[in-house]
Amino acid sequence: MTWLRALKETGRSGLRVERTRLEPLIAVRGAAGVAIVIGLALWLSTPTVAASSAFGALASGTATFQRSWRSRPALALAAGAGLAVSTFLGYLAGAHLLLFVTLLAAWAFLAGMTWSLGPTSGIVAAQTVGVMLVVVTLPTSVLGALGNAAVIAFGGVVQAALIVIFPIRRWGPQRDALAEAFAAEAAYARRLRQDPHAPFDPEPLMTARSAAKVTPWEARRRPEQLHGKRAIAERIRPVLASLADPTVGAAAEGPERDRARELLAAAATTLDAVARAIRHAKPVKLPKQVDAFLEVPEPEAELTGAARRAAARLISLLGAAVESANGSGPADATESAHLLRPTLPRLVPLAARALHREMRWESPVFRHAVRMSAVASVGYLFGTALPLGHGYWAPMASVMVMRPDFSQTYARGTARFAGTLVGVTVATAIMQTASPGVYLCAGLAVLCVSLMYLLMRTSYAVAQACVSAYAVLLLGMGGSLWTQTVPERVLLTLVGGLLAMAAYAVFPAWETPRLRDRLAERLETTAWYAAAVLEGFADPAGRRASTVREALLESRAAGATWDQAVERADFEPIRHRGLSRRAAQDADAALAAMGRVGMLMEAHLPGRTADPVVGAAEFAGVLRAAVAESAQAVRDGAVPRWDAVRAALDGPAGNSHQERTVYRGAELLAETLEEFTEAVRSRSGARTPPL
Repeated sequence: MTWLRALKETGRSGLRVERTRLEPLIAVRGAAGVAIVIGLALWLSTPTVAASSAFGALASGTATFQRSWRSRPALALAAGAGLAVSTFLGYLAGAHLLLFVTLLAAWAFLAGMTWSLGPTSGIVAAQTVGVMLVVVTLPTSVLGALGNAAVIAFGGVVQAALIVIFPIRRWGPQRDALAEAFAAEAAYARRLRQDPHAPFDPEPLMTARSAAKVTPWEARRRPEQLHGKRAIAERIRPVLASLADPTVGAAAEGPERDRARELLAAAATTLDAVARAIRHAKPVKLPKQVDAFLEVPEPEAELTGAARRAAARLISLLGAAVESANGSGPADATESAHLLRPTLPRLVPLAARALHREMRWESPVFRHAVRMSAVASVGYLFGTALPLGHGYWAPMASVMVMRPDFSQTYARGTARFAGTLVGVTVATAIMQTASPGVYLCAGLAVLCVSLMYLLMRTSYAVAQACVSAYAVLLLGMGGSLWTQTVPERVLLTLVGGLLAMAAYAVFPAWETPRLRDRLAERLETTAWYAAAVLEGFADPAGRRASTVREALLESRAAGATWDQAVERADFEPIRHRGLSRRAAQDADAALAAMGRVGMLMEAHLPGRTADPVVGAAEFAGVLRAAVAESAQAVRDGAVPRWDAVRAALDGPAGNSHQERTVYRGAELLAETLEEFTEAVRSRSGARTPPL
C-alpha cells in the first residue's frame, strides 16, 4: 500500500461513525460528576480554578468509560490520583521552561510505556500528560497547586462515589461479554446448518474469559448468573462442530443430516435465549416448539453412532446453560476456582515487570514511548515559540492521538482535527451570539460533556467535537476571549497531528516485517494444541484437563495476535517481500482448519477409564518436532517440510471409535500442514531447503 493510499484509508477509518448501543443514564451520571466539581469550584474559588478542576473531572470520568473489566469506582480513583500527581508536578516545574520540558519528556515516556499494561492504562496515562499541559498554564502558587491537585483528585472521588451511590447496570460489561459468547455460538450453530465446516471466531469467548477475572472482593459479590457459566459456553462450541461435521458427526445427506440441522436450529434458538437472559438478568424464555427437539435421541432415532453421542452431549450442555442462566443450576466444576485478577496494590510489581519486559529497542511499546516523549517536548517548545498563545494545544493534540501502531495514530489524527474544527466552530458561534456568563458557560460545558460521554463510543471524531466545544466554553468561563482560543486551537491541533504523524514516519514500529514471526507463533501454538489433544488419547487416565485447556488458550492468543497484526499491516505503507497478502490469507485458512481438527478431536476425548490409543503419543511427538523445525523455517523465509509427519501415518487405523478418531484426525492434520506449506511456497517466494 502506498503512503497516499494508506493515509486515505486511515483517514476514512478515523471519520467513520459506528452504530452502538447508547447508555444515556451512565452518560448523565458521568456528566453529573463534572457538574458537581465545577459547581463546588465556582462556589469555593474562582472561575479559573473551576476551569482547571473541570479538565481533571472530565478525564476521571472518561477513564470509567474505557473498555476495562475492573470496577468503575477503582478506575475513577486511579485516574484521579494520576491526574493529581501529574498536575502538582507540572505546577512545580511550570515556572522553569527547561525543567518543565524535562519533566514533560519523562512523564510522556512513562505514559507511553504504560501501554504494556493494556490500552486502558495507556489511554488514561496519556490524559495525565494532557492535563499537565493544560493546567500549568493557569496562574497559581505552590499552595494553589496543592489545592488544584486536591480538587482534581476530588473529581475522581466524586465520579467513584456517584457510581457506588447510583449503580446502573451493575456488572453490565461482564454480562454483555458472557451474553456475546453465547450469542456468537448461536450464530455459529446457524452457520453450521448450511456449512458443516463454517469457521468460528473465538474472540467473544476470549473476551468472556477476560471479563470473568475478578478480585477476591469482586468474587464474593458477583451475581450467580456470572459464576461458572463461561465453561459451559466453551464446551458447547466443539460439540456443535462435532455434530455438524460429516467426518465425525452426522452423515452428509439423508435423515441424519436433517435431524442434525433441526438440532442445530434448536440449539441456536436456545443459545440466543440464554444470551438475552444473561444480558438483562431475566429468566430464560424458550419457544414451545424448541422443547421437542431438545430431547436425548432414542437408539432407533435418525442419529446413530458418533452423531448420536454428540447430540446427547449437546442437549445436556444446553440444559445446563438454561439452568445456569435461570440461577437454578450449580456452578460448573471447572470454574469452582475463580479466575483471579490482581488488586491495584498487587498490580504494582506486575506492572514493573511488564515495563521491564518492554524496555528493548525492538518493542513497539518502547518505540511508542520514545515517540511520545520526543513529540511532547518538541511540540511544547515549538508551540511556546510561536506567537499564537496557548501553545500547549500542539503537544496535547499529539499525545492524545498517538498510539503504538500506525493505523490508529493516523486515523485519530484525522478525526481529532475534524472534530476540533466542528467543536470550536459551534462553541465559537455560541460565544459570539449569546455572550454567556460564567454560570451559563459552565452549564453549556456540562451539556457538552454529557454528549461526549453519550456518543464517545460511536466515533472518536464525534467525541472530539464535544471535547473541543467543552474546552472553549471552559476557557471562556475562565475569562479567555474566543479570539484567544479558537484560531490557535485549530491551527495548533493541526500542527500537533502533523507532529504525531511525522514522528511515526521517522521512527516507525511497522507490523508488516514481523508477520512471519507472528505466523510461526500461530503455527506452533495451533499444532501444540492438536498435539495436546492427541496426548489425551494416549493416556486417558493421566490426562490433565488443564493441559489441553492451556494449549487452547495459547492458540487463541496467538491467533488473535496474528489477526491484529494482519489488520494493522493492511494499513501500513510498506510491503513485505517474503509474505504476500494472499499467502497470509491462505496460511491463516490452513491454520484455522488445523485448529478445527484439534477441536473436533477434543470433543471425542475418551473418559479416564478408557484404553490408551496406541500410536497417539508417537504421532504427537513427531508433530511437535516437525512443527518446531518448520516454524523456524517460516521465520527464515524457507518452506516447511512435513516428511516425518507423513511417515508417521503409516499403519492401520484401528477398530475402536477412539482409534478411528485419532487416525482420521492425524490424516486431517497432515492435510492442513500441506495446505499451509503450499500457501507459504506458492505466493510468498519462499525458498525450498535441500533434502
